[in-house]
Parts: sequence; structure tokens; C-alpha cells
Amino acid sequence: MALTVQHVHLKSPDVKKTMQYYIENFGATVKAEIPGRGWQLDLHGLQLNLTGIIADQNHEQHYGIEHMAVVTDDYPATLAALRGNGVQVLEELKGGSGNRVAFVAAPDGAQMEIIEKA
Repeated sequence: MALTVQHVHLKSPDVKKTMQYYIENFGATVKAEIPGRGWQLDLHGLQLNLTGIIADQNHEQHYGIEHMAVVTDDYPATLAALRGNGVQVLEELKGGSGNRVAFVAAPDGAQMEIIEKA
């Protein structure tokens, strides 16, 4: 059995604010509107579905996700841009190969991990 990633779904009480966060800070682009629910974004090849709680789904639903990670070839500039946008840096540490890694706050209790390309 072969599996591939189709999308990551983020649920937010403020879908437009969450959408702007990923567009402004991580270069996501709008793929399509999900009529009556939210938006699909393209985050460098990863599809992000952004919605609120969906009324016609009966299983337990939660806002957010723990974290997603991106790799940067310019760690200092990436962190400077995030800080300039008011994004809170939660922690900076060394990765397993000695590269720098940061966790930053995202909407709804989620985080983004910024990894310096080794």
C-alpha cells in the first residue's frame, strides 16, 4: 500500500487571520476557496486547508495543529522577517547536525518550526 500526503487541515476560529499569517510570513498562496467553509493554500507544495469547526461533521473537532516545519537557506534573515512581522519566537536551539532551529508562535496555539538548511 502506497500513501502520499494530500493536505494538512488547520481549524481556526478566525480563518482569514490564520490565512494571512501563512501568506505574510511563510509565502503561502491561495489555491481556492472552500465554499462556505474556508480556504485552500499552497505552502511551497503542501496544501493547507483552513476552516473553522464544520457543523455537519459529527466527530470531535479541535482548533489548530501542533506544528509544521520549513527549511530556510537564510536563517538570520528569516527570523528577522518574522520578528519584524511581530511573530513571537518561542525557542531557538541547535539541531542534531549543529544547524539552528527555532519554534515560533502561529495562530490558535499552533507553532511553526524554522530549520536552518544544513
